[in-house]
Amino acid sequence: MAASSALAKINETEMPFRVAPHNVEAEQALLGAILVNNDAYYRVSDFLEPSHFHEETHRRIYDICQSLIRAGKLATPITLKTFVGDQDLGGITISQYLGRLAAEATTIINAEAYGRTIYELAMRRQLVLIGEEIVNTAYDAAADDHPKQQIEAAEKRLYELAENGRFDGGFVSFSSALRIAVDLAAEAFKRDRKLSGIATGMSDLDRIMGGLQSSDLVIIAGRPGMGKTALATNMAFNIARAYRSEKLPDGTTKRMDGGVVGFFSLEMSSEQLATRIIAEQSGVPSYKIRRGEIQDNDFDRIVDAAREMERIPFYIDQTGGISIAQLATRARRLKRQKGLDILVVDYLQLLSGSSKKGENRVQELTEITTGLKALAKELAVPVIALSQLSRQVEQRDDKRPQLSDLRESGSIEQDADVVMFVFREEYYLKNKEPRAGTEEHLNWQTEMDQIHGRAEIIIGKQRHGPTGTVTLQFDAEVTRFSNLANGDNLPDQF
Repeated sequence: MAASSALAKINETEMPFRVAPHNVEAEQALLGAILVNNDAYYRVSDFLEPSHFHEETHRRIYDICQSLIRAGKLATPITLKTFVGDQDLGGITISQYLGRLAAEATTIINAEAYGRTIYELAMRRQLVLIGEEIVNTAYDAAADDHPKQQIEAAEKRLYELAENGRFDGGFVSFSSALRIAVDLAAEAFKRDRKLSGIATGMSDLDRIMGGLQSSDLVIIAGRPGMGKTALATNMAFNIARAYRSEKLPDGTTKRMDGGVVGFFSLEMSSEQLATRIIAEQSGVPSYKIRRGEIQDNDFDRIVDAAREMERIPFYIDQTGGISIAQLATRARRLKRQKGLDILVVDYLQLLSGSSKKGENRVQELTEITTGLKALAKELAVPVIALSQLSRQVEQRDDKRPQLSDLRESGSIEQDADVVMFVFREEYYLKNKEPRAGTEEHLNWQTEMDQIHGRAEIIIGKQRHGPTGTVTLQFDAEVTRFSNLANGDNLPDQF
């Protein structure tokens, strides 16, 4: 018995009971300021809710004040008396407590500072609860529960808390928006390529789009074999290779050119994607790399390309069949840990929503595209998502895609800021070769020579600029897109 009491004393001294973070005085000061001058409420109403108060009585008082003020009525100790009811607060009634809050109120000037203190402490209490849930779930997890699922759930909770805990948002003055717009224009003017967005490395495409714009959802669509993935990997590699940044006086990093790339490869493994990019950059066809049909000089080119790829900020997630929620969680994690300037998703139809399997696929795709657009805005980066096209393209004589060809089209067309289609007429014409030696074959060969190695990037929708068609060079052996050699892109002649 003596040992038990001694242990209890040790526990009391060495392991004291910890009270959740709170500040009763700050809560009282804010409520008093609101009761004296209702304008104090508008200084905190944008971010402060009743649930953020630690004391239950204070929650009730703030909730009633909020209801009265929003209804255009006066919130004072007298008007609140009708709604708060009778309650003993340690020797004084709640009516007396309201009067004391108003009598000891501080100036309205400090209201926002007190509100932020209350808010931050509420966030810390939520952190404590999340931490406790993580511990309890880890201890009580079922045998078939995978730890990765718990990690993702915990990350989701933390990021939800981080997003809810932001003080920014709401209305900004037009003058502030103008300053930001002018700053962006000035930065674009200073850059070599005169672009407001991130350059793709394909000058003709950049010229019509102004680069990839922050917070935009860009859809690259096409039928199988057109080169959607090749175009996306070409863009992503060019951006990662051009990455330059500088340290600012406050310790943060500012992107000067290029960007950090996150690539969700839902169809191909990271090794397959890396092989494809090595082929694009080295000029050695990927089928030769896979079969080992390479010469010494080919191997040297592959090694040089691999060395360059090692140093660039290009990150690949090869997990197949993930949900839009999991993708968002991993993208946020990458931005926090490594930085993120552009996100690529290959491809849209391989993502899943939160709905159960077998439910309406159109609704599920609406959730996915809406989620990608929201993620682009949240992270302030362009999101490139690849999309398949429906088979109705094949039934037309002119097989150039249109917006209506987007599979489960409605939400994709609606949510996207830019929709571009990849079209290679050579792909279709090659399959129509007439019998050799005939006049039709000669005409076919002439037409093939004219379109060989050419790809059309059809911009079917662009919120910030014109639509139109850009012609690029396409090397099918190494699946590489590049600027077409025309008069504008050739060096000066002497």
